[in-house]
Amino acid sequence: MSSSPLDAPVAEIAVRVGRGEWKAAHLVELALARIATLDPAIHAFLHVSADLARRQAEAVDGRVTRGEAVGPLAGVPVAIKDNIAVAGVPMTCASKILAGYVPPRDATVVTRVVAAGACIVGKTNLDEFAMGSSTENSAFGRTCNPYDLARVPGGSSGGSAAAVAAGMVPLSLGSETGGSIRQPAALCGIVGHKPTYGRVSRSGLTAFASSLDQIGPLARTVEDAAALERVIEGLDADDGTTRRFALLDGDAPAAMKGLRVGLVEELEVTGSGADEEVRAAVASVRAALEAAGATTVRLSIPAARFGIPVYYLVATAEASSNLARFDGVRYGLRVPGDELEALYAKSRDAGFGAEVKRRILLGTFALSAGYADAYYKRALAVQVRLRTEFADAFARCDVLLSATSPFAAFRAGEKADDPLAMYLCDVLTVTANLAGTPAISVPGGRTRSGLPIGLQLWAADGRDDRCFAVGAAIRSLTGAAYEAPPAPRSA
Repeated sequence: MSSSPLDAPVAEIAVRVGRGEWKAAHLVELALARIATLDPAIHAFLHVSADLARRQAEAVDGRVTRGEAVGPLAGVPVAIKDNIAVAGVPMTCASKILAGYVPPRDATVVTRVVAAGACIVGKTNLDEFAMGSSTENSAFGRTCNPYDLARVPGGSSGGSAAAVAAGMVPLSLGSETGGSIRQPAALCGIVGHKPTYGRVSRSGLTAFASSLDQIGPLARTVEDAAALERVIEGLDADDGTTRRFALLDGDAPAAMKGLRVGLVEELEVTGSGADEEVRAAVASVRAALEAAGATTVRLSIPAARFGIPVYYLVATAEASSNLARFDGVRYGLRVPGDELEALYAKSRDAGFGAEVKRRILLGTFALSAGYADAYYKRALAVQVRLRTEFADAFARCDVLLSATSPFAAFRAGEKADDPLAMYLCDVLTVTANLAGTPAISVPGGRTRSGLPIGLQLWAADGRDDRCFAVGAAIRSLTGAAYEAPPAPRSA
């Protein structure tokens, strides 16, 4: 891919736009042209908001002309996952049940991104209602991995990750409930950060599991991701779960001397489905950190062994409640029925895909009379223990290191008929959501076949800055970084 202003660091784009050296309108046209060229093969976008982006770019250029200050994302084209509301732009959550729905107002993060000068070029594909690990569950077709179109980009924020990896946009917003930012970032060779729960407002995010959901950045570099998170973080009166943290300040690499890096037994890549090349990448980074002066500490978080069953009880229970609002009456798809109950049943049957139905059923069962004590409440008890054990681990170390995914991008359809195999894609990510801790996936090299490998860093509650700083240090120590994929070929 030829170099263009779109390939510059986000901070440079904003500075040059602010000086009038580059025009926001030109950057938007470059992004729209790349989307038109690349997206027919990749299918990262569900809706391209060209008119909106052009209006926003004109507003940024107008402020520059008048000598007014512009924000830290001035002129930067940004893509938004299609479960985050953008006023006046269709939102589907990749589901038929939201056919025709257009949000009346922006999500808080969108308001903040636009106020910082960004231009929203479109809404990206996802697994339906963010339920999946491959972006194959979309009602509107799967997204392809830019490095190999026959493979998946991860999920559920696969469209957001693929759009950045392919070079269509410098930044995108995703959401995650059990790894849906970090896992696609790993499979697409970019950076994805899950903020501490409560650092970023969820207002305007379509709820999957409200106690776990978070919005976060996807970018080519740690610095770009931090720039976006600094814009979207902070208290919000429209989301009572937001908390006050020290705001992110700077993204320089961490000093390695004295840094304590935890290696958690339960987060090691093991099993017959694990990739030896992923194990080797973790070992290589560990050696580089130690050579630079860091100390590695082996420890155990026993409750992490139960991460997958606990997650799929807590998340599906909350999903069964949250998705009850999609009933065919208030908005979206409506299938007529002779009685109200029949209308509900027919609308939901026609509107929801198989995976969403499966999770609603699992969650309803886990909350049902006679089973809530045996399943849901026991899962909550383990979640509390998990949080305690993570807090104890961070008393002994500054960050934890693991792979993000046990394997590189797998072929489309490979796990589609095996729900348990698909759920196990999240085995190394779900515990960060259950514990509420921040975690980041950064590039960790490539497999022999050229597929990206992601490495994951975890930090204590509120210490998102450590994720960014140590992530930047790994890049400087190992040279592992985003590499633009070749031009897409037919799958």
